[in-house]
Amino acid sequence: MPLMTWNDRLSVGVAAIDADHKKLVDMMNELYDSIQAGKGKDAVGKTLDGLISYASVHFAREEKLFAQTSYPSAAAHKKEHADLTQQVLDVQKKYKAGASSVLSLEVMNFLKNWLLTHIQGSDKKYAPHLNANGIR
Repeated sequence: MPLMTWNDRLSVGVAAIDADHKKLVDMMNELYDSIQAGKGKDAVGKTLDGLISYASVHFAREEKLFAQTSYPSAAAHKKEHADLTQQVLDVQKKYKAGASSVLSLEVMNFLKNWLLTHIQGSDKKYAPHLNANGIR
C-alpha cells in the first residue's frame, strides 16, 4: 500500500509542476516500499539520493517560474525549499553515517506531511499568479 496517493486536490494547475509533484509522490512511495520491504542500506540510500536530487530539480523549476513572473512571495517560498532541503540532507547524512533507523516511519510521515502541506498550502498560493502570467 502506498504511503501517498496522487489526487486532484494536489494539482496546482501548472502542468510541469503537477508532473514534478506526481514524480515526487511516486519516489516517496518507492522509498517507503524499500524501507517496508527491508531492502538493504544501499538500495534505500540510492532511492533517498534520487528523491533528494529530484526535489532539488523541482524546487529550481518553481523558483525559475517565480523569477520569470515576479512572484511576490518568492523569497518566503524559497526559504521553505531551503529549510526542507536542509532537513532532508541532515536525514541523509545520518543515514549514510550508519543510522539506518533514521528512515523510520516517523521520518517518512514527516516527509509525507510536509509534501502534502507544502503542495496544498504554499504551492496552491502561487498557482493563480502563474496562471495569470500565462503559465499553465
